[in-house]
Amino acid sequence: MARNRRLILSSPSEVWRLLANGRRYGEWVTGTQQILSADPHWPEVGARLKVRVGAGPLTLDDTCVVRICEPQHRLELEAKADPFGAVRIAMNLVPWGENTLFTLDWHPLRGPGTRMHGLPVDYVVAVRNGMMLTKLARIAAREHGGSA
Repeated sequence: MARNRRLILSSPSEVWRLLANGRRYGEWVTGTQQILSADPHWPEVGARLKVRVGAGPLTLDDTCVVRICEPQHRLELEAKADPFGAVRIAMNLVPWGENTLFTLDWHPLRGPGTRMHGLPVDYVVAVRNGMMLTKLARIAAREHGGSA
């Protein structure tokens, strides 16, 4: 499992507004090339977000399904990218003064990723997720009057 934490200089409600807009995931989720569709009831449990991910001409379509939603506190997604399987993405928002301590956990659920799980893969995922949290923090700060 890869785990990242970041103090975001915005309140949990401000950070939640970004998470609650499925169309904005491409702005901060590293590797996203295009948001193909977002269910209008995103991020309610069962809602889907379809995205194209990749680098250059190498792409695949991914579907994220909301498994747990506790507004302004917790959002858990199951990301499916066949033929690679599925992963659990858990995001937790903890109030930290006027700011948000954001935790992101990434864990393979099914497919080849479960066999490759370990230090090298977790390290690469942690670096990627760290980049994502930096982008998320910058967007939240820019939109809500703080600095990242």
